[in-house]
Amino acid sequence: MTDPIAPWAASPNQIMLTDGEVHLWRVELDLPPAQLARLAQSLAADEQERAGRFHFAKDRNHYIAARGALRLILSRCLGIPAAILRFTYSSYGKPSLSEELGGSQVCFNLSHSHGIALYALAKGQSIGVDIEHIRPDLASDQIAERFFAPGEVAALHSLPVALRAQAFFNCWTRKEAYIKARGEGLSLPLDQFTVSLLPGEPAALLTASDPSEVNRWSLHALTPASGYVAALAVAGGIGQVRYWDLAL
Repeated sequence: MTDPIAPWAASPNQIMLTDGEVHLWRVELDLPPAQLARLAQSLAADEQERAGRFHFAKDRNHYIAARGALRLILSRCLGIPAAILRFTYSSYGKPSLSEELGGSQVCFNLSHSHGIALYALAKGQSIGVDIEHIRPDLASDQIAERFFAPGEVAALHSLPVALRAQAFFNCWTRKEAYIKARGEGLSLPLDQFTVSLLPGEPAALLTASDPSEVNRWSLHALTPASGYVAALAVAGGIGQVRYWDLAL
């Protein structure tokens, strides 16, 4: 699926997440000090400790904004205070809500790049999201040949040079969203499955080492802002996608 111009809307204070629905939230991470301080107050001790380990203030502030916004989003969906949320982490570091707060019933994933964060939520469906700021200097043949499958590299080389950066990040975000949804990190090599990448082509998982994976996962392409590419991966079908801008 492809959604080049998503209808992002200001979010209400409480949101109902229903079966088959995916909610995408967009958040600007460069916040005024007062808003940043309010979000910081909701963080757990381990999150505050991690924030303190960042050397650069910008990185520290983005982390606080990203984690605080996650808590605020989940609190609006669950109807509970942000500060009481507790997370557990898989062996690969993927966060989920503790079982007493929803666990596998409210699935979420987050990604941020160059000052913008995306959050994806679904009810009872494994989900992954990735956002990248398009940087043509990173869209090199060497990186593609190292991480992409041979068929994807060939598809990139078939394009005019002017389209290759877009196609590279189409490929990268779709792969990242898929492995994040599976929750296995880079234990699943990026060259062991293929995704669509041509500009304008619908997002899709094309091949996988287990052929049943192709029908199990739905991919969705996004343009969250000018100069960015993003992708969503969801186990099963995607019904309605709702787009929210978080009002802080």
